[in-house]
Amino acid sequence: MTSLRKWNEHEGSLCESKEGFDVIDCQCCGFKHIIPLPMPKELEEVYRHEYYSQDKPLYLERTREDKPWSDLVYRERYELFENLLPIHCRRLLDIGSGPGFFLRLGAERGWIVKGVEPSRQSAMHSREMGLDILEDFLCEQTVEALGRYDVVHMSHVLEHIPDPKGFLGLVEDVLRPEGLLCLIVPNDFSPVQQALQKACDYAPWWVAPPHHINYFNFDSLEGLLSRCGFEVLHRETSFPIDLFLLMGENYVGNDALGRVCHERRKRLEMNLDKAGMGHVKKDLYKAFAEVGIGRDVILVARKRSDLSA
Repeated sequence: MTSLRKWNEHEGSLCESKEGFDVIDCQCCGFKHIIPLPMPKELEEVYRHEYYSQDKPLYLERTREDKPWSDLVYRERYELFENLLPIHCRRLLDIGSGPGFFLRLGAERGWIVKGVEPSRQSAMHSREMGLDILEDFLCEQTVEALGRYDVVHMSHVLEHIPDPKGFLGLVEDVLRPEGLLCLIVPNDFSPVQQALQKACDYAPWWVAPPHHINYFNFDSLEGLLSRCGFEVLHRETSFPIDLFLLMGENYVGNDALGRVCHERRKRLEMNLDKAGMGHVKKDLYKAFAEVGIGRDVILVARKRSDLSA
């Protein structure tokens, strides 16, 4: 019998328990998240000072190593935005802009770009590249000073937010009419992960409270966007790297093997691009998304025009 859990107004079936937190499939929110929810103040110090230095000490180094491959990924993303927007709409805000490589590529393509990044280390790295960075969190106070943008980009941010619906309301405030929102979150409790638990006795390594608060899949994230007044225009994923686990390459907790698997993914994508066959990869990743596999949920949405701004 399914075990139910309740905390304040949140109630749902229990999915996993870890580090004193329960992950529930919340009936109120329409997606999986931990309970109890951490308070925003509890997280602020971590993301300002500790997240990259303690939780991701090699993040900047690895990001620099990956730059030729990430530039390819970012280029394709900007091309998608440019195909969906009029030619004069080229203002982009990156929330959780990290070390700034995505913004720098946009600036090189002629976009007017700005980042919001609470991490001191990452904000400093971005400024060293000449980028415009607000070293803070997106909140009601910062929204007033940011202005309006044609695109808001958020990669691996929403899984950390205690109130995703309220946060998307703030995002709407900085979007111009007909502007685009690009959301990227981990694809968690996916069919591949479920197969690994059932067939290979894997523990749910992707459950990581309190940093990862929310656990989305394609349908639950699209449902959240719809309830917030957005229409999804584009749906894709990234390489389903956890297929390596199903094939016997257990990189969980093995950083060296994880890098080997990541290098194979990079080689696949860069060789397809070198062959002039990037469209094959795009079609494949769209097909993966349709059956719910792939490491990331990637959605591009526009505010529905039938709703008031």
